[in-house]
Amino acid sequence: MTLNALFAARPERWDQYKDVLPEAFKAAGLDVHLALDIDPEEVDYIVYAPNSDVKDFTPFTRLKAVLNLWAGVEAITNNETLKVPLTRMVDFGLQQGMVEWVVGHTLRHHLGMDAQIVNPAHEWAPATPPLSRDRGVTVLGIGELGLACAEALVQLGFNVAGWSRSPKTHDKVTCYSGDDGLKSALAHGEICILLLPSTPATQNILNAESLSFMPRGSFIINPGRGQLIDDDALLAALGSGQIAHATLDVFRVEPLPQAHPYWAHPNVTVTPHMAAETRAETCAEVVAENIRRNEAGEPLLHLVDRAAGY
Repeated sequence: MTLNALFAARPERWDQYKDVLPEAFKAAGLDVHLALDIDPEEVDYIVYAPNSDVKDFTPFTRLKAVLNLWAGVEAITNNETLKVPLTRMVDFGLQQGMVEWVVGHTLRHHLGMDAQIVNPAHEWAPATPPLSRDRGVTVLGIGELGLACAEALVQLGFNVAGWSRSPKTHDKVTCYSGDDGLKSALAHGEICILLLPSTPATQNILNAESLSFMPRGSFIINPGRGQLIDDDALLAALGSGQIAHATLDVFRVEPLPQAHPYWAHPNVTVTPHMAAETRAETCAEVVAENIRRNEAGEPLLHLVDRAAGY
């Protein structure tokens, strides 16, 4: 029997997916009709992006699952019309892209590269950084993406700690958890990388108090979610020197408004939500595999716990 999959993402994304998704379905042994417009009552699966026009899932009476193309699902988890399983995207391309971006900016701050890249006074001022083993790095959020970044940094010799809301263990990453562990985790890292989901429990996890736990002159790298940071508190910490520099890829409002103080701040790097883009070629395999698994009665990959928010 042919299955119907609705592509519910921005129309400009269609050209990226219209060939690779059917190829992935075929490779998985599936007979799936993919289209931008299908009678809601005939839709079996929705390949979804939260910025699509589909907000009410009530008309989709035959729907079996919603397969999100993004890692972030906070825009859909509270949708009361969604009654079927929801998965988030975790795939090789997304993960590898995030690892490369995080490692690149971690090394940039560790080595002090900005001072050489931007040196209008042509100052000859050699400065030897510590070895990676002597630099503490903390990753807030050690799920799939955070753990991949932590492991890559461990391979480079960094002294890495990770923090999560619930306890986790890793043989090469010092793991902290819960409210009690947050202070210790932040105190560990001169470079702090945020890879937490946006949930009520993680809103403003970096605030005036928690920023004070970090070593003076620390660096913040945020490719996670803009809601994780209290912007006013971060600007104050940058002004006092408690935080030396913040590299920010995500913001509460995107695109970041032109008048926002982050743009002009000398110790803030703004990047346009580019750390980890979903790549059609690699995510198509995950979408196809989840449809195959669901049709075979097997557990879905990366199933969202909607109560937890991720």
